[in-house]
Amino acid sequence: MSEKTLHLPHGTIDLPAFLPDGTQGVVRSVGAEDLEACRVSAVQMNVYHLMQRPGTSTIQAVGGLHRLAGWTRPIFTDSGGFQVYSLIRQNPKAGSITDRGATFRPGGDRKYILTPEKSIQLQFSYGSDMLICLDDCTGPDDPPEAQAESVRRTIKWAAECKRAYLQLVEQKKMGEAERPRLMAVIQGGLSRELRERCAGALLEIGFDAFGYGGWPLDARGNLLEEMVGLVRDLVPSQFPVHALGIGHPASVVACVGMGYELFDSTMPTRDARHGRLLVFTRDPRNAPLSPAGDWFTYLYPGDDKHVKAAGPVSPYCDCPACSRYSLAYLHHLFKINDALFSRLATIHNLRFMTMLMERLRG
Repeated sequence: MSEKTLHLPHGTIDLPAFLPDGTQGVVRSVGAEDLEACRVSAVQMNVYHLMQRPGTSTIQAVGGLHRLAGWTRPIFTDSGGFQVYSLIRQNPKAGSITDRGATFRPGGDRKYILTPEKSIQLQFSYGSDMLICLDDCTGPDDPPEAQAESVRRTIKWAAECKRAYLQLVEQKKMGEAERPRLMAVIQGGLSRELRERCAGALLEIGFDAFGYGGWPLDARGNLLEEMVGLVRDLVPSQFPVHALGIGHPASVVACVGMGYELFDSTMPTRDARHGRLLVFTRDPRNAPLSPAGDWFTYLYPGDDKHVKAAGPVSPYCDCPACSRYSLAYLHHLFKINDALFSRLATIHNLRFMTMLMERLRG
């Protein structure tokens, strides 16, 4: 059992924890019962996508995200700041960002407006357990003036999010146990000074948790260890810090060593659907875990060498896929492009991640 936990309205999470991304209200290819079988303790969804599909009115009509997805455990909702930034970075005509918020047309037709206040209102109405403040994201290579503007705006928006949050908590007369928690995101690019400025201002405003904002990887896909470590050091240890978007197993181990406690990524589930499975090279219950990543490898079920493999994907995995099916069967499913492959492969990779977190909790 973890010594550190995070208490939320829909349950307690042992830390550190990995949250699969159910960006559009679903962890692709699997249902709530599969997530439970993988021992997933929480999932992360995204306001940017949810407000488009299935749409806020639908989510509210069915009683919130938990009812919609059949998921009874905690849900984190990302504000959508990163997605808005990515959309506009790829196509400047798709939207704009000002101090008031973001305006964007993801499909080129319908216009959406996302302000700090609206982001909090939406997340509240969705029944989220952890609301994430709208932030102004940048890329690591953006010029210093853009990074400074991002920090200024992120702090401004965080204060507005906090005001909107407190108003809703008071209006709904929520007690400590039933109120959702609120996370702020620390921006600043690769500037130590800007990261310090942002973290200091957000700590002064006051939040329940904090997140690493911006790109955590360099151009070659390597973890920006110095900056990621700095952000964790800037936040007092009593506050959990979320390594937003980090999900590579070796990076997770490195970040846990720095003190991070929450992780989310589409990588394990996306890799699974494309035929790349995570496999421990030795028993994870007693194997030493280093950031070098020599304790795991990738297995490709589609390779012809697995056509008659009678054993499971991994002898160290207790997931439903490994407990019941042979690697030869997954090879067959992959070759005929059956939907069952995506489900079983996703279940396996998610269980790999939860086994990793269990090992890291000790």
